[in-house]
Amino acid sequence: MFSLRSLPILLLMAGLIALASWAYLPGLHGDFLFDDYINLPALGADGPVSHWATFWRYVTSGQADPTGRPLALLSFLLDAHDWPADPYPFKRTNLLVHLLNGALLARLLYQLGRLHFEPLLEKKNRTDTRRVATAAVLGAAFWLLHPLFVSTTLYIVQREAMLPTTFTLLGLLLWLHGRSTLLRGQRYLGLAWMVIGLCGGTLLGMLSKANGILLPALALLIEHVLLQATGIVDAQRPYSNTHAPSSSSDAAPLGSVQQLQFYQHAMLLLAWFPTALIAGYLVYAGWYGFTQDISAVRPWTLGQRLLTEPRILVDYLKLLWLPRPFTAGLFNDQIRASTSLWAPATTLPSLLVISTLIAGAWLCRRRWPIVAVAVLFYFVGQSMESSTIALELYFEHRNYLPAALMFWPLALWLCNVKLSAFYSSASLTYPISNIQRRLKIALTGVLMICLATMTHASSELWGNGHDQALLWAALNPDSPRAQASAAMAETNAGHPERAVARLRPLLATQPDQIQLALNLFSAACLTGHVDVDTLDATTNALRTTRDTGSLLTSWFERAIDQSSQPACPELTLTTTTRMLEATLSNPNLVKLPGRRQDLYFLQGRIALKQGNADIALADFNRALDQQVRATAALRQAALLGASGYPSQGLAHLDHYEANHQHEDRPGFGMPRIHAWVLQHQQYWEKELIRLRNTLLADERTKNLSTK
Repeated sequence: MFSLRSLPILLLMAGLIALASWAYLPGLHGDFLFDDYINLPALGADGPVSHWATFWRYVTSGQADPTGRPLALLSFLLDAHDWPADPYPFKRTNLLVHLLNGALLARLLYQLGRLHFEPLLEKKNRTDTRRVATAAVLGAAFWLLHPLFVSTTLYIVQREAMLPTTFTLLGLLLWLHGRSTLLRGQRYLGLAWMVIGLCGGTLLGMLSKANGILLPALALLIEHVLLQATGIVDAQRPYSNTHAPSSSSDAAPLGSVQQLQFYQHAMLLLAWFPTALIAGYLVYAGWYGFTQDISAVRPWTLGQRLLTEPRILVDYLKLLWLPRPFTAGLFNDQIRASTSLWAPATTLPSLLVISTLIAGAWLCRRRWPIVAVAVLFYFVGQSMESSTIALELYFEHRNYLPAALMFWPLALWLCNVKLSAFYSSASLTYPISNIQRRLKIALTGVLMICLATMTHASSELWGNGHDQALLWAALNPDSPRAQASAAMAETNAGHPERAVARLRPLLATQPDQIQLALNLFSAACLTGHVDVDTLDATTNALRTTRDTGSLLTSWFERAIDQSSQPACPELTLTTTTRMLEATLSNPNLVKLPGRRQDLYFLQGRIALKQGNADIALADFNRALDQQVRATAALRQAALLGASGYPSQGLAHLDHYEANHQHEDRPGFGMPRIHAWVLQHQQYWEKELIRLRNTLLADERTKNLSTK
């Protein structure tokens, strides 16, 4: 990474990698969590990913973002080809990606330091270069060892947040290389590197997660805040980016006016244009969020979200600069949205703090460019997930890329490198006493040890799912997700009564929280009895809950399957039917075609369990009519056949084939590509023929057995 003359820097980097590996080692033995169970089962959705046909179906199956995040999906094949799988390989790969990102960040900080301090480095000996290199490693070390990023690195599915960081850092490095090459006079070679860096890095980042599209904006920020900073004195003259290039530097300053103009035109196309598109998309997302009803899925309006995000950003910054070993983790659904500038009271102060930081960094960008670029890099990095897109309010992993430059100014100060762009002499450092130097060295060591120790403690918690769930519940007493997770941990440990005691009072204060209600019902059932109050509370939650995704379907299916051998007297088909009827009266759910399909499907499951095949067929047909989809038709027909009713299964397939022309066209992006892959492979046609032949054979066998 650095030259052989910088062996101490290389050893420092190697030691950092070893320290980070030690800090994360306990967490590699943890289990899957939360969204892991939603995203990773795609590995076995069509059986093992063992040949090209299943490979293409898998990598195009993503639903998140218009791109579907295929590179992230592809990376999971490094760890498993089927589902269920062992979590250890996934977590190990995540750690390797985190270590790679730390090394890339150190290289990027080094390059930025060389470019920014180049006029001074050219006139000094190797000591100053080594200071800049040491500061780069330290800046990367503080980021790499920070305990806040344990919840990104050890949360398997958040490889989707880590890979865009990888490609963003690579893209910035390649862009800087191309920039230097172009401005030394090799126009087209430099342009080629810039295209690879900015276009290639953006594309690969977007194919991992949508916020990879921020790479051009981040490059522009670095260019205009850091690389074009003025006022550095070189031989008592203001430093200008129009100085002639120097052959002794790896990254020469700007060359001729023609080269500069060529570079500016290239940046107009490669950076300004995509940045304008991003800004336009965020404005459109804001307009869409303000004009469309999102109440079925979000308990807040977009305006309330925009008021809330400054409070959340302030909390993120507190976690970054006042790190702690244990944080709220994955569950932050208890956060109260701001309804005005004064409700809650921290809304206006937080808005003022964030506005002051952004405005102050911009106004001080000439005098304090390194501090300004660290601050502004953070907020540009947050611009997609913390603004007008109606995502959930809070997740720790959103800090992973934005905080990349956050600790660089601190590292430079610890290495005795001046941060101000205005110097009284052409000097990179300022005089300090031996005592001050020793104190800085001691402070550096203390910071490294503290961060590594906190990260190790957090990793140990991530390696123990039971204790992790209980601690998160203690840290998030009002979070339905955290309490439901803790209740499941207590139930799995053989203490359902503790789960009941945990959930009942919280459900009384949040009566529409369906995950509390369903977990309370299940835990009470395992104690041997579900009282009337619990049943009524569960029914009420089903009537009032917002969209729950797949939670309702999975819970009801388990309840229906268990009804033949119930864990308690109340877990009967009669009770399940009553609860399902309450769900069908929920206006938040019945207005969504996908949820109506789920609910009618569940009605059919109950009828099938009761032996009413014709009623089940009618319910399945009605469910299919809500959203005509081959997947639904095949699943429901297969259920009818597996339950001993092949004739009804065939009738359901006939119903699908009579209505398949009403099937919705897949949305723009990866869903459409996935549909093309399936069509090209004739996947649905083959599956329908295979299932129909199976049902016909079962029908013949059934008819023969009845003769």
